[in-house]
Amino acid sequence: MPIITNADDLNAELDWLKQVIDTRLKLFFAQECAYQGIEEIQPPALTSSSYARCIEHYQFGFAERVTLALALTPVLRPELLDVFFLKNQLFDRRFSEFGGYFESNNSGFLPTVQTLLFILSGDNLPERLALQSLFERGHPFIGQHILHLQNLENGPLLNASLLLSEEYAVLLTTGQRYRPHFGSQFPAQLIETGLGVEDLVLHPGTLKQVLEIQTWIAHGPTLMHDWGMMHKLRPGYRGLFYGPPGTGKTMTACILGKITGRDVYKVDLSLVVSKYIGETEKNLGKVFDEAEHRDWILFFDEADALFGKRSEIQDAHDRYANQETAFLLQRLECFDGIAILASNWRDNLDEAFARRFESMIYFPLPRPEERLRLWQQGFSSKAKLHADIDLMKIARDHEFAGGAILNAIRYASLQALARNSDTIVLEELLQGIRKEYAKTGKSG
Repeated sequence: MPIITNADDLNAELDWLKQVIDTRLKLFFAQECAYQGIEEIQPPALTSSSYARCIEHYQFGFAERVTLALALTPVLRPELLDVFFLKNQLFDRRFSEFGGYFESNNSGFLPTVQTLLFILSGDNLPERLALQSLFERGHPFIGQHILHLQNLENGPLLNASLLLSEEYAVLLTTGQRYRPHFGSQFPAQLIETGLGVEDLVLHPGTLKQVLEIQTWIAHGPTLMHDWGMMHKLRPGYRGLFYGPPGTGKTMTACILGKITGRDVYKVDLSLVVSKYIGETEKNLGKVFDEAEHRDWILFFDEADALFGKRSEIQDAHDRYANQETAFLLQRLECFDGIAILASNWRDNLDEAFARRFESMIYFPLPRPEERLRLWQQGFSSKAKLHADIDLMKIARDHEFAGGAILNAIRYASLQALARNSDTIVLEELLQGIRKEYAKTGKSG
């Protein structure tokens, strides 16, 4: 089982880290030791765990493996760090060299960058300086959000706590894919569908453009890295879905995620947009920061609420609103994932955004032949249609989007169930259709 494989590899790695720490302490206190340096202690051979795959994927060496193991220790084997409670008898206090900190609700020793540098280099200053490259943006620890250096803004790097990001804490211990919890700290919700690409009923031109996004997802990394285009093209992909309500924009994003193996997160604008200065950027920044370097699709429904046209500057509020739009533009342009914006009207979006889309895909109202497919596919396989229902005529006579068609089907199906029947009758189906017309103020 994957979790047993993970546990075996992690146990072996933590046993190795314990030996490394014991050796560093013996060398530090000039005690008898079987090793001249910690590098002589070879790390264990790993199997096929998620931890092993992470090590292999990033080609992590001795120092990186010590770092990862140390970050995992407070969660998996906190007693291993109890040795750092040793006191300096001369000053009757803990050794400053060991670093570390304590939280009020945690009685254990929590390692900092200082703790790591002590283990890896002791009092060798050149080595300590060189090891700080582990925490530069170009290193996977920071660039791929593997580590989270807590409290860094309040002091020097040495005092920053050494924590695994929530994503990698889940991945390296359970082997499961991390999915953040929806809420104020991450105002985007995972959306899924049981449908497949065969269920997409779109105009052929629309479907062709949607599948071009699939082509980017499949071959974009090769284009950017193997073909050397990363210095010529912007990272990521930005697409606009626009067209009348109910034409399948959200469903298409869900199905695109499903067929490409990517989670789709719909940004909740009610938790993002704020009347308070700076809050909208902060809230949206949380989404982009969390999604960076992950194989996600971010979906912004009714995107003109965020990315609408800038207004003429008449007061300080207008000036700030325009600055806010500029910030969103910059974050969207630098995002290395897939971002899909949806709007009912293309002209509602700021032109600065429109120029930066890799694709702008129109979702028109379905034609009669597409409406027929929507009616045919919409009913449950357990439902029976009365003989007097002519779906071809209904599809021809009523210019509905897919959402309205499903609403009418839902109404007629519930009426059948209320009669303890599995048969859809024409009058109830027509009543469902009339209800859809009433929503728009029309009659059918």
